[in-house]
Amino acid sequence: MQISPDATPAAFSANPELIVAETSGWIAENWLRIAIAGGIAAGIVLLLVTVQKMARRLCREDEALVSWRTIAGRLAARTRFWFLVLLSVRIVDSYAATPLWLDRTIAFLFTIGMTLQAAIWARELVLGVVEHRAGGAQHGNGALTSALGIIRALVTFMVFAIALVLILGNLGVNVAGLVAGLGIGGIAIGLAAQGIFSDLFAGVSILFDRPFKVGDNINWGDSAGTVETIGMRTTRVRLFTGELLIVSNKNLLDKEIRNVTVRNHIRLSFMLGVTYETKPETLARIPAMLTEMGEAEHAKVARAGFEAFGASSLDFAFIVDVPGADWSVAHPTRDRLLVAIMQRFAAEGINLAYPTQTSYTAAPDGTLIMPYPEGAVVAMKPAERERLA
Repeated sequence: MQISPDATPAAFSANPELIVAETSGWIAENWLRIAIAGGIAAGIVLLLVTVQKMARRLCREDEALVSWRTIAGRLAARTRFWFLVLLSVRIVDSYAATPLWLDRTIAFLFTIGMTLQAAIWARELVLGVVEHRAGGAQHGNGALTSALGIIRALVTFMVFAIALVLILGNLGVNVAGLVAGLGIGGIAIGLAAQGIFSDLFAGVSILFDRPFKVGDNINWGDSAGTVETIGMRTTRVRLFTGELLIVSNKNLLDKEIRNVTVRNHIRLSFMLGVTYETKPETLARIPAMLTEMGEAEHAKVARAGFEAFGASSLDFAFIVDVPGADWSVAHPTRDRLLVAIMQRFAAEGINLAYPTQTSYTAAPDGTLIMPYPEGAVVAMKPAERERLA
């Protein structure tokens, strides 16, 4: 059907009778095409609804964990029936040779419908990704449930605000002023609530990034304790000294945090100083002795060797790693190692040094003055006697 030159959108809106006449002529001349297009559109809708139901069945939501299949299922479930109808009509529109005014109307409605449906998909996708990143931790976690509620509200507002601006733009409304107003209002609100939002987003970061969880032992700055509650603005930590410390999430994340609970081993370090009178061959056997004692406790020996010449001792470093993070295992291991060292050194005749200092007194001419009368018998240790001999 040829549309007359006067059949412009303006002419249609000014002359409703022209719309009726053109539509009647279009139906009379193209009734077979219209019927076929209607059947094809109905078939497309039926096919899309079937695919949607299959997607829902294959992508059932898992209460313990939000997977990518669950997200796909949510996207299929949130696809509206009216959008499927608009999509089908838009596909067969050209085949039915619709009049200009009807074609423009279908295109306009499809644009609006596509914008709204895209907003729904974007909302579900963002929320699904957030919940997938959070894992199953949100179940039984009141703070995380509150965080998801706030994120859900913010995401919903943002995507539908963008959709509204796009729809108004398609309607011919000048949205420049609206966008500018929203931008200025958002900046003003952000500046006014800067402290609240910084703590809020820090809390969300803790809940989703999970540097620690409730029950973990953490160290930060000069403080150490057990996490009791993770809130939206503050985290409560029971210090090892008994006090309950309430710290803002932003201040907590600004510091270096050590999660002691997730450590895979506990390191025990000993510095052993033996006397300078110890024989060299005995010194050479000390590292093997220390390694043997560490392995006897099923600990990994990281270092067992001569470390340095001290002021009054020969220093040996003995470092062992006890598997796990349980101090109730590491503390007894340390105690047994200390006792074993004392027993082994005593059996080998190795003396642990203590701070000593020898003073010499001299006469004005430089002659040494002995601290005891000449000829007096002085009790000396065998090692000292051998050194003086």
